[in-house]
Amino acid sequence: MVPLPQRLFAELFGTFWLVLGGCGSAVLAAGVANVGIGYLGVALAFGLTVLTMAYSIGHISGCHLNPAVTIGLWAGRRFPTSHILPYIIAQVIGAIIAAGVVLLIAKGQPGYVLGPTGLAVNGYGVQSPGGYSLLSGLVIEIVLTFGFLIVIMGATDTRAPSGFAPLAIGLALTLIHLIAIPVTNTSVNPARSTGPALFVGGLALHQLWLFWVAPIVGGLLAGLTYRALAGEPPLPQVTGEPL
Repeated sequence: MVPLPQRLFAELFGTFWLVLGGCGSAVLAAGVANVGIGYLGVALAFGLTVLTMAYSIGHISGCHLNPAVTIGLWAGRRFPTSHILPYIIAQVIGAIIAAGVVLLIAKGQPGYVLGPTGLAVNGYGVQSPGGYSLLSGLVIEIVLTFGFLIVIMGATDTRAPSGFAPLAIGLALTLIHLIAIPVTNTSVNPARSTGPALFVGGLALHQLWLFWVAPIVGGLLAGLTYRALAGEPPLPQVTGEPL
């Protein structure tokens, strides 16, 4: 098994890559006149970050990159309790660093101002791209995180075809963003939400609670559900195994 410090650095860097690629594409490329990549491009960017990191660091840390994934895998008896907090801390640090890098790059454009919805922050109500309510945001984040964890656990099950898990997981995250960007700007990941919100502050920070609670609830439900459906083996047989 890879030692914990190396696994934590892999999680930090992987989450950095996810936020840099996903939020960076939304901030720097989505709205560029005539050549902007739009919602489809941002959705693909998020999916590609997970796909590339799953192949790069999956064998090191499991490539969670997301507190909801870590907690969901724990609920599914795929991950030890003692490593939950260190993994989450590493993921949040990586997301914060990436959000800072995106902001630093964005400030290089003349006239750039960090607004209340800047850095691709997540939100509901006036913070939602489509003006969707708190209830809409809560439901979609729970449901989509649940689906994401089911895909992750199914694709990485030892009984599934080997070698294709990163493709399934990356495409699932792309699909999730295609559905949810207009509603909440798509979180399904508390770390991804925390990094940008800390720099934007204000309402983005006040609404951050939803993007911790909903994904974690979805992840927990998925872990328990998959274990019940698939008859997952007990933790000692899978502790430390990467995705």
